[in-house]
Amino acid sequence: MKAIVHVMLKNGVLDPQGEAVRHALGALGFDGVNGVRQGKVIELDLADGISEADVTAMCEKLLANTVIESYRVEMG
Repeated sequence: MKAIVHVMLKNGVLDPQGEAVRHALGALGFDGVNGVRQGKVIELDLADGISEADVTAMCEKLLANTVIESYRVEMG
């Protein structure tokens, strides 16, 4: 089984990487991009018996900095 974890900075937290991407897109002629938020995707290949609650615990303890990041888990 696989789990996909999407991690993004929470709203209100400055995203300097996203801002750098937005600026670079403008410099390349892609006008009209008003904002960019950059995150990460973590794909986990899980052994049988690992639950969504286990993956949530992994996020809370290691995969996401819950002070400044939010996350979403997809099991499948």
